[in-house]
Amino acid sequence: MHDERTGHTPDSALSELRRRLEGGLARAGLKKTDLAARTGLGRTTVQLAFQADGPVPSAQTLTALASALRLRPVEELLALQRVAAGGGNGERPGPGRPIGQWDPHGLEVHPAGTTQDGSGLPGQQLLPSYVPREHDLILAEVVREAQQGHSRLLVLVGESSTGKTRACWEAVQPLAEQGWRLWHPFDPTRAEAALEDLHRVGPHTVVWLNEAHHYLGDLTAGERIAAAVHHLLTSPQRGPVLVLGTLWPDYFKQYTALPTPSAPDPHSRVRELLAGRTVSVPDAFDSRALAAATALAEGGDRLLADALTRARADGRLTQDLAGGPALLERYHTGSPAAKALLEAAIDARRLGVGLHLPQAFLTDAAPDYLHDTDWNQLTDDWAERAYAELAKQVHGKQAPLSRVTPRPQRRPPGPSTPADAPSPPSAGPVFRLADYLDQYGRTTRRHLCPPASFSHASHTHLTRPDDLDNLTRAAKGRHRLQWAHHLRAANHGNTHALVRQALLAERVGDREAAEALARQAADHGNTHALVRLAEMRAEARDREAAEALARQAAAHGNTHALVRQALWRKTAGNWEGETLARQAADHGNTYALACLALMRGEAGDWEGAEALAVQAADHGSTEALVRLAWMRERSGDREGAKTLYRQAADYGNTDALYLHVKALKRLWPYGLDPDGTPTPPWQ
Repeated sequence: MHDERTGHTPDSALSELRRRLEGGLARAGLKKTDLAARTGLGRTTVQLAFQADGPVPSAQTLTALASALRLRPVEELLALQRVAAGGGNGERPGPGRPIGQWDPHGLEVHPAGTTQDGSGLPGQQLLPSYVPREHDLILAEVVREAQQGHSRLLVLVGESSTGKTRACWEAVQPLAEQGWRLWHPFDPTRAEAALEDLHRVGPHTVVWLNEAHHYLGDLTAGERIAAAVHHLLTSPQRGPVLVLGTLWPDYFKQYTALPTPSAPDPHSRVRELLAGRTVSVPDAFDSRALAAATALAEGGDRLLADALTRARADGRLTQDLAGGPALLERYHTGSPAAKALLEAAIDARRLGVGLHLPQAFLTDAAPDYLHDTDWNQLTDDWAERAYAELAKQVHGKQAPLSRVTPRPQRRPPGPSTPADAPSPPSAGPVFRLADYLDQYGRTTRRHLCPPASFSHASHTHLTRPDDLDNLTRAAKGRHRLQWAHHLRAANHGNTHALVRQALLAERVGDREAAEALARQAADHGNTHALVRLAEMRAEARDREAAEALARQAAAHGNTHALVRQALWRKTAGNWEGETLARQAADHGNTYALACLALMRGEAGDWEGAEALAVQAADHGSTEALVRLAWMRERSGDREGAKTLYRQAADYGNTDALYLHVKALKRLWPYGLDPDGTPTPPWQ
């Protein structure tokens, strides 16, 4: 076909174009290798631009060559290029359009939405600053090779919403500056579009195969698409091209698995195509990436700053950013029953209930969140259907409300339950609200008061003391005084409240009530009230009552009060405190025995001191023996010191033997026999 404006056919236009390039090269006195260096183009790209049977150079290549060779006017050269490429005579150009004309969201990069404070314009799709990671280095190298004239393929393999597509978008930006095109086959279907136009892809084109299972895994076209991509990559006259794809790990394993003998091999071409052309994308940011994200957040990136408040601990920032908008959409467009469950969960979390929300509580809390019309239209299975709706995942494997199994607590065995130990697991299923909705709800519902069904469900189903204490405070602060009273009454197991009440009762002189409350707190794992009451009774010189309370605390695993009582008795000159010290040691605390041993040593009662030190050693502490040995050594009793050092060594304290030998050397400068006996000076 003849182009009326230029007067050329495609063949004559290409011949004229090469004639002008050859003339410019001769006038410049350059070799093609020099020209490649001057333009920054790959040697192969430059060679093909001058080669008689080579492909039509791209507009970007032609522009770079014309600039280096000072060929004018460039517009005429570009007009010849368009005719030669078929664009000037009505024929379709290669698929795609310049990278700069694409929007990243049009290429399926997940928008991050707005920050939790609502910043950002309505409907605006935002992206946070990009944080490069290890796989980006490999991507950048592949892009550099494409810039140098080599056709390349790379597929990023990772779970949903781990940043694969965003990484590809950031990687091709240097190509955008050089005028590369990008083609995203998706119409009428991805597989059909790829099959129809892969043979038309021209040089300097990025082929965008996001979610590559839609292409390579297609039952009828997948193998043919893999073959077409292979042909594109291995045809020099069609390059350079860059093929980028993303794939979930399950699909990658499926496509690359070797077939069993005699079994069909449905993915042989795909397996060959992917071999050596993939890179893994991790689920979470490592410490270096988190540090970089933190720096960007501190520099003003509000999206990253917002995500870090939720995802810093596990590093799953991309999942949080990608899933947030979808979670909000599910919240705002969900069924009335599902939204009622979510709002009950949001209110529970913002008012102080723990992460794990009992299903029975949520179900009973939901009714008053519903309008009468919606309530009257509920079916008998409304709750089951609402939970199923909320369990469906969005990007990043997140769901608005997920059923969870709390991890069992692993603690060393002890005589009592720690004060901060969690309550026993709920008898029924428990659910966890998505962190994004949790934080969103704290902002949007902060001025709202939950309805009566929420308070009733809290009183009926919640048992953790801290949950009930927080809800009591919340109800009181919102002037729901009757519910505050009922929740406080239900919270008989809140140990902190019990401790406060016990100490208050003691101060006003109600000792019986104080002891009862302290024992109740100790039964729930908090012995602080018993210990503090023992101290208060001791300060009031009621030693008998103080020791009785101290023994109760020890029975619950806290020997601190017994130790205090033992030392107080010694301070008062009463050695009967040794009985209390031995009781503390029987419960695992040897501190009092060691202190009393040293006190007897300081008083010159070496025999009594040694007896107490040996008792402490029998309970696992040799410190008193070593300290007594040092005291005897300083007083000049070398034999006594030697005996005590050796006793400590016999109990397993190897430092004691070293100190003994060191002391003997210090006191006897003539040397020691191998058994530690001083060597006579005449030997």
